[in-house]
Amino acid sequence: MASLNQHRIYIPSSARANHYLLAEITPNEDFYKNFSNINACYERIARQLFASCDEYELHNVHLLANDKLPVVRFHDESYQLETDKQMLFFYNPRYHEAHKLHHTENQQSKKIRLLFLATGEDIRAHSAQFHTNVQKVLSHLQDQLFLDQPSFKLRDHQHLTYDLFAKEKGNKESYGYKLRSLYPRYQSRQCAIPSSHSEMTYVTFSIPVSRNIKTQFQTQINSQTYKPFYSHFSQLFSQLCEDNKLTHAAMVANGAMPIIRNSEVDRNEGNGELQKISFDIEDSAPQIKVFFDENKLVETLHFVIVAAEHNKHEIGYGRFMNQVEKTVHAFCDELAINKQRQDLSLRFFQHISYPF
Repeated sequence: MASLNQHRIYIPSSARANHYLLAEITPNEDFYKNFSNINACYERIARQLFASCDEYELHNVHLLANDKLPVVRFHDESYQLETDKQMLFFYNPRYHEAHKLHHTENQQSKKIRLLFLATGEDIRAHSAQFHTNVQKVLSHLQDQLFLDQPSFKLRDHQHLTYDLFAKEKGNKESYGYKLRSLYPRYQSRQCAIPSSHSEMTYVTFSIPVSRNIKTQFQTQINSQTYKPFYSHFSQLFSQLCEDNKLTHAAMVANGAMPIIRNSEVDRNEGNGELQKISFDIEDSAPQIKVFFDENKLVETLHFVIVAAEHNKHEIGYGRFMNQVEKTVHAFCDELAINKQRQDLSLRFFQHISYPF
């Protein structure tokens, strides 16, 4: 029983679930020759896509032909916001539905992205059926529209987000999760995933550089550069990860948002908005990565803790999450954070991807 409890994580009942699938394709030039112009091309894809989605009860779907990376977050109101590099989708799965085309008139994008957002109640429990319905839509598009074209790259993203300080705010109710891997979870529900797939499991959290933290670290901040300030955080974070047997992690303090990838597929790279960080999860050797700009004081410090292969258990990622929570609690104990007033959102990510 004690061993089983180690593999169960108790998450506040107020936790929010997100689930979406992203299908990417880079059509060859022959594909575009079938249309009078690029606008007609995207409008035709949109009509066929949304008609198929209606058939398979996929109620919140977006066609992106603007070469921007979609980022999905929970919100009680529905928004789609654009930056130079990102397309931000805020929505509540219970209430929000949409079928939209996002593109720039008369401009051909490098990739065509299809974003499928889960809707309804208890989306985690229905995730396998949602994935299967997306597969059916993609198969229909391949048969009817994308003939003799490259495969889609299909990425399945699931998140659980909750406030680490929920108990300090009086929210005592929680639910026990084993957090099983996606592949066996889908297999048990007759959702066909190829054996040659890639998986990533990780947690993110962010620390705002608040007035209290600036006061606490006034000496480091007032030095000639911000390197002492960032070095303190990175060294503390690295030590706590080591203490709790977490080997793959990163800190990002350069103004960019971390994007996590498997090193078999992608390498580290960054731009003004995004910091892509690649990890070899098969290698058990420590991989602690730090990115900061010593000449700029950022508003937020971003942290990532990745589950390596040795953190993976047949029963699930509950034990890994208990190690993560212990690490983050110890980290926050060193900082001027009011746990009764300030939220600290832990986001547990599960990704699985494969060519379709």
